Order: sequence, then C-alpha cells, then structure tokens
Amino acid sequence: MESKKKAKVIAFYLPQYHLIPENNEWWGKGFTEWTNVAKAKKLFKSHYQPHIPADLGFYDLRVPETRKAQADMANEFGVEGFCYWHYWFGNGKRLLERPFNEVLYSKEPNFPFCLAWANETWKGFAHGLKNRNTLIEQLYDGKEDYIAHFNEVLPAFLDDRYIKIDEKPMFMIYKPLQHPDLQMFMELWHDLAKKNGMPGIYFVGHTSFPNEVDILLSKGLDSVNVNRIFYKFQTNLRARIKNKLRKIVSGMPQVFNYADVYPSFVGEESKKENVHPTICPNWDHSPRSGKEGVVFHNSTPELFEKNIEAALKNVEHKTNKIIFLKSWNEWAEGNYMEPDQKWGSKYLEVLKKKIL
Repeated sequence: MESKKKAKVIAFYLPQYHLIPENNEWWGKGFTEWTNVAKAKKLFKSHYQPHIPADLGFYDLRVPETRKAQADMANEFGVEGFCYWHYWFGNGKRLLERPFNEVLYSKEPNFPFCLAWANETWKGFAHGLKNRNTLIEQLYDGKEDYIAHFNEVLPAFLDDRYIKIDEKPMFMIYKPLQHPDLQMFMELWHDLAKKNGMPGIYFVGHTSFPNEVDILLSKGLDSVNVNRIFYKFQTNLRARIKNKLRKIVSGMPQVFNYADVYPSFVGEESKKENVHPTICPNWDHSPRSGKEGVVFHNSTPELFEKNIEAALKNVEHKTNKIIFLKSWNEWAEGNYMEPDQKWGSKYLEVLKKKIL
C-alpha cells in the first residue's frame, strides 16, 4: 500500500541498553548506556543536563514490552522504521545483537527495520573512559568471513518487515572507505543474495563529508546517507579556535548554538536521487566525554521543525523520499526522539506534524 507520508523517515536505533559481559569488563558491572546518561552533570550555567527519560523510563531492551512500546510510539509519530546499529567485528564476533535478534525471531514488534553495520574499532574515549585504548578492533577477515557475515544477517533480509528498495534489502555501511575489500564484499553479497532469491542488496554508504558522495557512488554503492551535523564545526575554523581557547581557559566543552548549526545539516548534495539527508534534534556528547565533548546548546522543537522542513524540501521530487533521523535513542549523545522530562513528546509532535 502506498504510504501517505511526505517522506520515509528511518531512525537510527542504538541497542546498548542491556547488560553484556564485555561492558561489565570494560566499564564495570551493570554498565549500559543509562550509566553515562544518569551521571551527566551541568558543565556551564544554562547547560541542559542530565537528560532524564519520561514515558519509557530507564528501560532494558531485553524486555519485549519495551521494544513494542518504542515501535508503537515511533509509528504513531510518523517514523517509517528503525535502522538498528549492527556490530560485526570479523571472525564471527558480534556485540549487542540480542535486542534485534529477539525482534527478528519473535516476530514482534511488527514494525519495519533495516541494519547499519557500525564497522569501526571501539576505543574507550568515545564511550566514556578516560583513555583511548582499543577495546575491540574492527577486522576484515576475507571472503569466508564475509560469507559468514552474510549468513548471519540473511534471516533478517528475508523477513517481511525488512526495509527494501526495488525489492533489495537496504544495508548501510557506516565507514565504507575503511573497508579494504569494499567492492569485492559488495559483489559477493550481491551474488549471495541472488542465490537466496533476492535481486541483490541495496547498499547505502554513510559519510559526514559531502565531498565524499561522488567517491562513494563510484565504488558501487547504491546511495549515500550524509550526516552533516558537524559540517559547520568542521568547516568554521574561527569558531573551532574560539571554542578550543574557551575550553582551555574555562574548562568548558566546545559549545555551539543549535540555531547556528542546524541550517548546515541539510546540503545541496541531498537533492540528488541517490543521496539521503540526515535530520538531528540535538547533540551533546558530554555524558560520555565530559568537558572533552561537543555540545549543541538551546535546541528546541521549533528549530528542529525547520531542520525537518529543509530535508523534506530536498527529497520532495524523489522516487525514494528517504530521510535518516539521528537518532531514536542515542541518549548519551543527546540526539534522541523518545520523550524526556523537559520536552515530553514535543520533538515527536513536530515530526508528525511535518511528515504525516
């Protein structure tokens, strides 16, 4: 049935909210993403921290009722589906796979999904430790491992809920240019998909750099998702120097007003049919990184609404009107749509207002 939505908004979904042995070892027993969220503190006078969840509470993703409540909420407010972060480190090693596997094999909730392979090495600093030590390395172990990886995700690809483009399951690669065998990997997966009754895989490359779009498409990717939330931060040298000096003098994190940065979230490149823009309600990495983080300050639902409008304008003429939402539940990065105690469901309400 043809969707009446103005665009297909697919929300990135973090599965970090449950216990695993590796997290217990690296960060201490009982660690989940909520550990960082709950310990967050104000780092300057008007800093909005901590962010405390409202309707869904400090949930555990091993609980089926929680996963259903998330899907029901997302569906109510216009989200097309979840793009679950998927961790395959090579040699058969996976992490945080339980929530998605339970969604897959229980057949609940009945809500569309796809996978994004977070193909990067985990380092302590990015997740809340003081050091930059490698926790687990991303490996690329060759053809046999790539086949094993395909077989691992094949049941998901064959599921009726899986998001497809031209009958091909959509699979995102977070850092495609870091894959040493990217084209061989994709050709192999295309062949394996055809052997399993599919016409191929619809590969989406993710990037934070608009100038990489043509490079990625030349590698054989079907489309590119551009996440521009740091574009102004990356390109405005004067602002970066000013923020770094302030950090040295006052010990504050680097702070940018959301009103100043959101206009750069959507660029001209996303007018192309095979480029998907990213919308983002906010960013505040300080729960993980403290004073070393970057904070987008004074985000409001009204400003986020303007971000949505810009993305809609760039996709309105397309066949595949896909917009990625960063994110559904990245609470320790400050980019989430689930209700919190400050704003309630207002960010969801503006999304629904614009999409439905």
